[in-house]
Amino acid sequence: MVVEEQDLVIALQSAQEREEAFRILVSQYKERLYWHVRKMVLSHDDADDVLQNTFIKVYKNIDKFKGDSKLYTWMYRIATNESINFLKKKSKRLNSSMEEVKEKAINNLTSDVYFEGDVIQLKLQKAIATLPEKQQLVFNMKYFEEYTYEELSDILETSVGGLKSSYHIAVKKITEILKTDETF
Repeated sequence: MVVEEQDLVIALQSAQEREEAFRILVSQYKERLYWHVRKMVLSHDDADDVLQNTFIKVYKNIDKFKGDSKLYTWMYRIATNESINFLKKKSKRLNSSMEEVKEKAINNLTSDVYFEGDVIQLKLQKAIATLPEKQQLVFNMKYFEEYTYEELSDILETSVGGLKSSYHIAVKKITEILKTDETF
């Protein structure tokens, strides 16, 4: 059962309907949010943890949702921030840089039973992992999830021009990496 976003928000903010509305919310959005998180943290288990934290935060803060953006945009922002915070905490816990944590995650993709990609997809993921955090985020959301620049602007609270620039630079870097580096 798909519930319209506006009706879902009203139900989520109602004490009597919150539990059932939250089950519907999770059902409607978990897969899309999972893949967004997964592209950032790379590991299935880590993505599950981050997704769970995202939904907990959504549940606890739904009364603060003002409707200035779409519900999904708001949740996407929460998922993005949770993913970034997760990676920062993980790098601190492992006493490593964010780049080292991502490199380790990339290397573990081949043994991840949930990774269904082929050699080319693995090479692409490795190339994406070399990008700065914002470029990775913009590239993944634009290329894989096919968001428009306007949607990205709402979600990431950044100008369309800045997003276009980030995406263009990311594409150029990925192309160069894939063309020149034989280990990729």
